Amino acid sequence: MTAFKFCATAVAIATVALLGACANTGTNSAAVTPYPTLDGAMPLIIGHRGASGYLPEHTLASYQKAIDMGADFIEPDLVVTKDGELVARHEPNITATTDVSARAEFASRKTTRKVDGINETGWFVTDFTLAELRTLRAKQPNPVRDASFNGQFQIPTFREILDLAKNESARTGRTIGVYPETKHPTYHVDAGLPIEPRLLAMLTQYGYTHKSSPVIIQSFEVANLKALRKLTQVPWCNWWMPTMWTPRAM
Repeated sequence: MTAFKFCATAVAIATVALLGACANTGTNSAAVTPYPTLDGAMPLIIGHRGASGYLPEHTLASYQKAIDMGADFIEPDLVVTKDGELVARHEPNITATTDVSARAEFASRKTTRKVDGINETGWFVTDFTLAELRTLRAKQPNPVRDASFNGQFQIPTFREILDLAKNESARTGRTIGVYPETKHPTYHVDAGLPIEPRLLAMLTQYGYTHKSSPVIIQSFEVANLKALRKLTQVPWCNWWMPTMWTPRAM
């Protein structure tokens, strides 16, 4: 891939894929209807948090499931441990996505912290070393989804996710990209654990430094993306609800 136009394409990727499938019901196979994307190109399939409807989100098993189901990219949300390691969790507050609340040895870690100006109470990744975090197990945070896999999977590091994408690219013969989101960058800066330098260092180790690299950095915040654009050629995207725009012209 040499160009990335993903922001608007990936927003409703499942819907777009279904619409595309429904559009190809005519009898004239020679007539090709463009996909309802910005440029008419086939949309990319993003494994958002992996295959999170099937397995606990942000686990290697969930990402693997997404790849097996045809995802072009897997999407990890990145947070930072107390000792500076990038791991995948949907929020710095890991109460809903791990079994930490049932672990007596970590009961004293429960606290209240401010995230995006709002006080949250629970257990936070920034209070755990990677070794401690590895003793926890992921669980399904959505009550309407299958919880039978709770307690089976560890929290993966970003390095493990990159290794998975590389290995699966080699195995399948197709490029599996990685779509990391810097999760609550301001929170991490305030905690003295900024995401961005760790992210760029890791991407550099894997040779992901060019516009053509199968990586897209995303964030709901704008300031960190403005800084990142000066430091890397890797494509990036800003999800700014509800208009979903990307600040490339800023």
